[in-house]
Amino acid sequence: MAEIYLDYNATTPIDPQVAQAMLPYIHSYFGNPSSGHSFGAAAKQAVEQARGQVAALLGAVPQEVVFTSGGTEANNYAIKGVAGAYRSRGNHIITSAVEHPAVIEVCKHLETQGCAVTYLPVDQYGMVDPAAVERAITPRTILVTVMHANNEVGTIQPIRQIADIAHRHGVIVHSDCAQSIGKIPVNVDDLGVGLLSVAGHKLYAPKGVGALYVRSGIKLEKQMHGASHEMGWRAGTENVIEVVGLGQACELISRHLEEYQSGMGRMRDRLEQGLRRRFPDLRVNGHPTLRLPNTSSISLRGEKANEVLARLRGVAASAGAACHSDQVSISDVLKAMNVPLDYAMGTLRFSVGRYTTDAEIDLAVEEIARAAAAGAEHVKA
Repeated sequence: MAEIYLDYNATTPIDPQVAQAMLPYIHSYFGNPSSGHSFGAAAKQAVEQARGQVAALLGAVPQEVVFTSGGTEANNYAIKGVAGAYRSRGNHIITSAVEHPAVIEVCKHLETQGCAVTYLPVDQYGMVDPAAVERAITPRTILVTVMHANNEVGTIQPIRQIADIAHRHGVIVHSDCAQSIGKIPVNVDDLGVGLLSVAGHKLYAPKGVGALYVRSGIKLEKQMHGASHEMGWRAGTENVIEVVGLGQACELISRHLEEYQSGMGRMRDRLEQGLRRRFPDLRVNGHPTLRLPNTSSISLRGEKANEVLARLRGVAASAGAACHSDQVSISDVLKAMNVPLDYAMGTLRFSVGRYTTDAEIDLAVEEIARAAAAGAEHVKA
């Protein structure tokens, strides 16, 4: 059986057009973008072209895009940067209980540095209530950081409503958009954010490159010190090869987002429909409509997710829980959503991508059904 990749939320392959755009900067244009000669000028031009491509996708201006080593660094810079730059104004940060560790762990670290952090609960769909944001804001609040879309269940957060509330109180808003870019429209003005994180390897660009959008006028305390690269925002010679790749990946999204979105949505729906036919009590986690078009978090009642994954042949997916003889480890997201234990234990995440086919989905459905049935037979035996 051919390998079927249904874990696009974990990482994506590099799009062939992205790889093609990178090749000249591997083989020929190796100059340092900060050098004054022609070799450096060619590299500098490539970096600035990519900056423009990222900015165009986000509805920003190029000077508001800072290249980073990935989404984790972008999140760290945004949150720590605000905490440092605005410490005279306050020390309170608001986030949600379902953030990626690249946000949660930063907030926990800042608590050890004297910051106060409020972790907002979510409803059964994994969604933050904007009214809860308003109730949590104090005169010392300097930042609200809530992800645009959840990496496990795909729920899309009401970022615009949250931003409108925060702005009324003079609070900066950051959103981790690692999972949403390339799947749904992401525009900084539509969202109303001041800071936004991009992860290259989630949108068919290489691993090890990302970007942080910084709205004009927002201050950040530097996290990387050295020469004045990236308009003085981030020291370190730019990763020209991968920056070019990120720019090209964003260009492709700008041109083809509607096509990507509809194609992924069709594949996800085909998967869920096929599984519902085989598992009548199947639970689909996340918001029923405000959900990423590619993400399907499904719970098989009474199953153990890690055991089902171990029995799957030729299908790559992720588990929402790990069950051992003496304990069950359920993801923080499922806990925050209060998913019943007998469902949470059997939670699998499937995420389709722009290369997923009907045939692959149909084969995957059959294989998932076989793996679950094999477990049931083992229990009987």
